[in-house]
Amino acid sequence: MNKKDKIKLFTSTLFELYPDALTELVYENEFQLLIAILMSAQTTDKQVNKVNRNFFHYLKKPQDWIDMWVDEIKDFIDSISFFNNKAENIYKTCILLKNEYKNIVPHDVDELQKLPWVWVKTAKVFLSVTDNAPFLWVDTHVHRVLNRVWFVTTKTPLQTDKIADNIFSKGDLAMIHNTLILFGRYNCNARKPNCETCKLQEVCRYYKNLKRN
Repeated sequence: MNKKDKIKLFTSTLFELYPDALTELVYENEFQLLIAILMSAQTTDKQVNKVNRNFFHYLKKPQDWIDMWVDEIKDFIDSISFFNNKAENIYKTCILLKNEYKNIVPHDVDELQKLPWVWVKTAKVFLSVTDNAPFLWVDTHVHRVLNRVWFVTTKTPLQTDKIADNIFSKGDLAMIHNTLILFGRYNCNARKPNCETCKLQEVCRYYKNLKRN
C-alpha cells in the first residue's frame, strides 16, 4: 500500500471511530472557549474543565474576569500549571478584548495572536472549533500518533506542526484535528497503546515493529 492510500485509510478509519469528534473543553460561548484554551497549555483538558465547570456559568464575558482582578484569578486557577502567568495574561486578554474588540473574540489568526498568551497554535485550535477552519494543531498526542504510523519522523511537536498540514487533504484538516487528539488520548496513548485491538494496524509501523519483536 502506498503512502497516499495509507493516509486515506488512516483518515477514514479515524472518522469512523470518532464520527462526532469535538473538543473536550467545557465552554458556553466563544469567549469562554478562548479562556479554556489559554488555560489548557501544559495542562489536561480534564483539569481545565474541573476548574471551569462550576464557574463558567457566571464568568461569561471579559468584564467578569476583569472584576476579579489578577490575584483572585490566580486563586481561581491555582490547580493548573503556570497559573501565575496564565492569570496575568487572561486578565490582560480580557482588558484588550473589552477595549479594542468590543468584547468579541476576533476570528482571524493574526488578530488572535495580538492577544496576550495567544500563539499561532492557540489561534488554530480556536478557529478549528468555532469555524471548522482547515487547521491541524499538533500537540503531544498528534505528534506521537503521526510518528508511530510513520507519516512523519520528527522529534518534537513543533517539528511535526510545520509539516502536518500537508499530510492530509485540506477538507479533512478540521475533522482530523479532533479525531487525532481523541485517538491519541484513548487509543494510542503514550505508555500503553491499545495496539492489539487497534483498527489502524494495517498502516501502523509501530504495531508492525512490535509484532516483529
